[in-house]
Amino acid sequence: MHKVITICREFGSGGREVGKRLAEILQVPYYDDEIVTELAKRTKLAESYVNQFSEKSIKTIQYYPITVGRTFHQQMNPKLMQNINLRVEQEKLLKELGSQSNCVIVGRASNYILREFDPLRVFVYAEAEAKLKRCREKAPEQEQMSDKELIKHMREIDKERARYYESVVGRRWGDKADYDIMINTTYYPIKLVAQIIAQPILFGESQ
Repeated sequence: MHKVITICREFGSGGREVGKRLAEILQVPYYDDEIVTELAKRTKLAESYVNQFSEKSIKTIQYYPITVGRTFHQQMNPKLMQNINLRVEQEKLLKELGSQSNCVIVGRASNYILREFDPLRVFVYAEAEAKLKRCREKAPEQEQMSDKELIKHMREIDKERARYYESVVGRRWGDKADYDIMINTTYYPIKLVAQIIAQPILFGESQ
């Protein structure tokens, strides 16, 4: 059976870069923004809207299962119905990607949604100062946030990711029981982190 690798990550931890480098080392497809683009095509919604939704919870959606029936749909407002349909479509797309080939998929509770494929589930985190430094290095030149504002921004994104994860999975985001590897990128180059994760996969394939 082919290998699916899922990457959950704290904002600023370098998780996305870990995923990209890991996909390069293993020579497999990498899916992140590509998911947004495909969802926008399928749903005929703007990419900006799909991207905003992609890892954000819908405050009322958590009270309904992901396969909510039409009888419930009739009681919901159009925007909530649209977001539920988008979430269902995203789950379908993730399963399609996971079934096709070896791949690396970032975020979107993919470690849980793709559990039938027995993925290697990775959680990437880092200490606050390291995340702040990385965000400074990656931020556009025109983005002028104070350290206090940037820290607040990072925390808000992580809180939203946690709410999204909990609404899909029903468990706390970052719980070690949900991951096979939890790695702190504070003291290690991202390139090395990707190599560390890749080694047992490459070694296993060579046997």
